[in-house]
Amino acid sequence: MLARTALFILMAIGLAGFGAVAWISLNPTPREHTNIDPANNKLPLLIAARPLRAGTLVKPDDIAAEPRSPQEIPAGGHVDSEAVRGELLGAMIRRNLAKGEPLLTGDVLNPGDRGFLAAVLGAGMRAVTVGVDAVSGLSGLVWPGDRVDLILTQSQEGVGIPASHRVSGETVLHDVRVLAIDRQLIQGATSESPQAQTVRTVTLEVTPPDAERVVVAERLGHLSLAVVAVAPTTSRADATSVTQQTGNSVTWGGDVSSALRGGPSSDGTSVRLFQGPSDSKEIKF
Repeated sequence: MLARTALFILMAIGLAGFGAVAWISLNPTPREHTNIDPANNKLPLLIAARPLRAGTLVKPDDIAAEPRSPQEIPAGGHVDSEAVRGELLGAMIRRNLAKGEPLLTGDVLNPGDRGFLAAVLGAGMRAVTVGVDAVSGLSGLVWPGDRVDLILTQSQEGVGIPASHRVSGETVLHDVRVLAIDRQLIQGATSESPQAQTVRTVTLEVTPPDAERVVVAERLGHLSLAVVAVAPTTSRADATSVTQQTGNSVTWGGDVSSALRGGPSSDGTSVRLFQGPSDSKEIKF
């Protein structure tokens, strides 16, 4: 009897051990993907791809990876992964970094951190957020730190408005800096979430009067972005001065499409019909 009991106990222990081994093999301990190089046991450390000045907003081409042994990874260093790069994009550099210098945790201020906007804004400037769609927001090609023009398009309907003047476009703001975009502002949103697919936001650095212009422009029509060259042909001060003196030029639908100018009603043609020596009326087409 004792022998049979001992046999059952040994069989139960054996089955339990086999089950534990099988469960561990099917459910390995999750590990963060870090692209470790098994040949030399080195990790890719994220470094500055070029000299970065304090106040710079990190872009994809500002980051590079350099193989380092685990002992060479400094405290606060970032090992390369897709998730880590996503967290660094749009972050503000706190101090000047030389090319090849590691990006440490204390060297950056992320958009979600308290005081980010106050730290990144220039003296006397304001931060204003506008909503754009995937097309008007340049399909994700704009990054924090880029400079853009803000363009307003609007439609006008009414009796007597010629076809050539029913749609207009004008540049509301010239050469303003992008502070944050899309997922950097919507905390918790991912590319798969419905919120990230339907809502896209761009935060711009503007003067107080320009902040008012943006708020009004959002009520008038559709806003789009146009990226400004890194080295514009004219200085930003000159461009701002010209805008203040001359105002924004308006592009009408008739300026773009000759078909809108060719129709009989596109130029607002009118005919005066006389009925007797003193009775007349004007008919517009």
